[in-house]
Amino acid sequence: MPRWNIVCNMSLEQVRFDDVYESIRLDGFNTHTLDLIQQLVNDIENGTTNFPRFNLEEHAGLCKAGAPLIGASIVACYAAASLTTGGYVEGGQRKPTNWEIDSKQEQLIEQWAKAASLWVDNSEQFLIATFGGRIAQGAEAKVYYREGDTSVVKERVSIYSTTQKALDAIALHNYLFPETVMRVIGFTRDSDGLMRIVLTQPYVRCLRLATKHEIDELVFAKGFHDNKFGEGVNYISSRLALEDMHPANVFVDEVSGKPICIDCIVKFI
Repeated sequence: MPRWNIVCNMSLEQVRFDDVYESIRLDGFNTHTLDLIQQLVNDIENGTTNFPRFNLEEHAGLCKAGAPLIGASIVACYAAASLTTGGYVEGGQRKPTNWEIDSKQEQLIEQWAKAASLWVDNSEQFLIATFGGRIAQGAEAKVYYREGDTSVVKERVSIYSTTQKALDAIALHNYLFPETVMRVIGFTRDSDGLMRIVLTQPYVRCLRLATKHEIDELVFAKGFHDNKFGEGVNYISSRLALEDMHPANVFVDEVSGKPICIDCIVKFI
């Protein structure tokens, strides 16, 4: 029987994870597997089971992102494990590349999301009709908003080496910047075929863009320091790398008068 308990560079000792992984392997995303995943998600959300990828504070950020992100993270870790425990390692063969891991993670997350009714077809039409018109588009996200709502909706594409790291980034953002918490509501593909994570985030009224000094103070207070190679927008801590912290991603909030991060690149070192 394959062993799934070495995954994502961490040891998952809980038998519950092994049971979920084995069910995916044997049965795909049938009703039984979906129930096992949901039970595990519920226990992670209510604090009775830890997700070993994250420490205690980061775990809270994971839970704030919602059940869809936790479920996708479980599936993504299984996808990486299924490659690592397969023919890539047996007999001393090469390890899977990030591209191969990412492709497998996307494939299985799409299968799971469709089975779990978390997949959005024709997403742009749906989001405009449900949440309002598109108000912004950058390299990483399309943003939809209806005047008067308290939240925006984003289609966020991965700019990370694997889908798992893109999911991690949402949980880590929530840990670092809980005032602009991201909550995942589904998954889709855009017109270019790129997988996108659909999420909500509080709408922030921008008084002005933050200054470099204000951004420094914001991240220094969270245990980061300038990495000296990032042209003043990239920072590191003992555990995390925080990048792309430029004024277009950090506003001064009109209500609080304080700098507030709406988006960034954050990942484990």
